[in-house]
Amino acid sequence: MLNRRHIRIKVMQTLYALHQSHSDQVQTGEKFLNHSMDSIQELYLLMLTLLIEIRRKEEDYIAISQKKHLATREERNPNKKFIENQVLVLLSDSASINNKVDERSMVYWQRNDHYIQLVLDEIKASQVYQDYMKSTTRSFQEDKDFIVELYTEIIAPNERIYDFLEDTKLTWVDDLPVINTLIQKQLKQLKNTEQAFFVPKVFKDSEDQEFAMNLYRRTVLNSAEFAKEYEGKTPNWDIERIAAIDVIVLKMAICEMLRFSSIPIKVTINEYLEIVKEYSTPKSSIFINGILDTISKELESQDRLNKIGKGLL
Repeated sequence: MLNRRHIRIKVMQTLYALHQSHSDQVQTGEKFLNHSMDSIQELYLLMLTLLIEIRRKEEDYIAISQKKHLATREERNPNKKFIENQVLVLLSDSASINNKVDERSMVYWQRNDHYIQLVLDEIKASQVYQDYMKSTTRSFQEDKDFIVELYTEIIAPNERIYDFLEDTKLTWVDDLPVINTLIQKQLKQLKNTEQAFFVPKVFKDSEDQEFAMNLYRRTVLNSAEFAKEYEGKTPNWDIERIAAIDVIVLKMAICEMLRFSSIPIKVTINEYLEIVKEYSTPKSSIFINGILDTISKELESQDRLNKIGKGLL
């Protein structure tokens, strides 16, 4: 679920939070980092169960409408294609999803039911929904294509859901693109109703989990040492006026160069350049690229890069 770049972003956010709070408590940052990484699975479940809750909301509405004393012909004989959508049913019946939701005692949508209705109203007013409901064909492929389009066009970019997530957990805003991409990919890979739907782990493997914590700890504990590596290498830049994010990124990158022997220098530089493009100032990528290039060449000339394997420089 978490790739290496997103792990780096999580560590950067943790270091920035420590900087903002003027704290030097390593354990405080560890708790923040662990919670931030673990909660990404909660966000995943939240976005996935949004589909389940929307279906349930419509199912309840149809059941109530059918029981009305003066129900219309349409209410007595409703079009159930949406609530019978095979992908939505598959998700609703997934033991993996239901077990994880129960394990985490997730009740976000139950406590904020009005968001479900708002999204459902948007869906029913969309051309995507109307075209799907008019179609008289029934197939798993059609059901899947509809859900993928519905998620991509209506749910993933939904501003109301975005505001809700931002108000609930600030770090979720940065996690959302990763989660939306993952869910879209999983939905597209579904083949039939017999296929089990599994909730992915937070980390691909234990190595990624160790990388996250080691990158955080080594950057924090060697902060002063890493700062010396870029001192005197910032011409035309006042060291005191460099953006806090840029300083943190420099230290993390230097940490990878000196303390992570299996990560190629080029990978480190490219990863952090992409991060600063998104999280720092417009000129930061040029600044970071120049400094890291200078530092990497200096470290190599001093034979201080303990890299293992071919092509790591």
